[in-house]
Amino acid sequence: MVLYFSGTGNSRYVAKRIGREIDDEVSDLFERIRSHDNSELRSESPWVVVVPTYAWRIPHIVQEWLEHTALLGNGDIYFVMTCGGSIGNAGKYLRQLCEGKKLNYLGCMAVVMPENYLAMFDVPPREKALEVIRKSENVIEKAANLIKSHSGFPQPDITVMDRVNSGIVNDIFYPAFVHAKKFYATGACISCGKCVKLCPLNNISLETDKPVWGKNCTHCMACICNCPCEAIEYGKHSRGKNRYHCPENGSDEKEG
Repeated sequence: MVLYFSGTGNSRYVAKRIGREIDDEVSDLFERIRSHDNSELRSESPWVVVVPTYAWRIPHIVQEWLEHTALLGNGDIYFVMTCGGSIGNAGKYLRQLCEGKKLNYLGCMAVVMPENYLAMFDVPPREKALEVIRKSENVIEKAANLIKSHSGFPQPDITVMDRVNSGIVNDIFYPAFVHAKKFYATGACISCGKCVKLCPLNNISLETDKPVWGKNCTHCMACICNCPCEAIEYGKHSRGKNRYHCPENGSDEKEG
């Protein structure tokens, strides 16, 4: 079974591609995480968890969900992490997680996808994003073929900087930077409530027909990148910048 969490569509795209290649069920973790549903899951095929990279590790909200949810049946588990450049030493922490859950960790594969972290970086224009997605296809296919053959993912070389980024930088980054204080809605907001529905932490509510952010935030960028009117900003950094949402088919065709 392929499990995924995605804020702007990158991990969803990769999860669905892998699911088609290995002919397995694909399940979105959004509602389970949002509703704190930790009821057990069962799969007779290996588990494949596809998630974005947040500060060189898997998102904390996915880590916490996995820690509290029993994955029954097949004991093998793979991780695929979408990223803008590197996943650092994420594998160390995934191995520890799997050891605690008595699961057989078969590695983590990095898939470079278009940058989507508007809180710190610029996202690419559409043509550049599509080029990055096209280049990712070989890695996605490689991951799927290894899963189909029940082979472990190759272990990457880990640098000192990888260890630092996934360790102390991750520990500092979350409390220092991952908050919703800079999000706000402009006058272009039409009070559609889409941002409210897309927040995995129920952190957004409509007050006097405008979105208001609470204290919980995972910086998934779902609200700002999926706003139909581009009415959400993150401080000054996002002003005039492209928003990003992965096209479902990874092509130039417009989504319906």
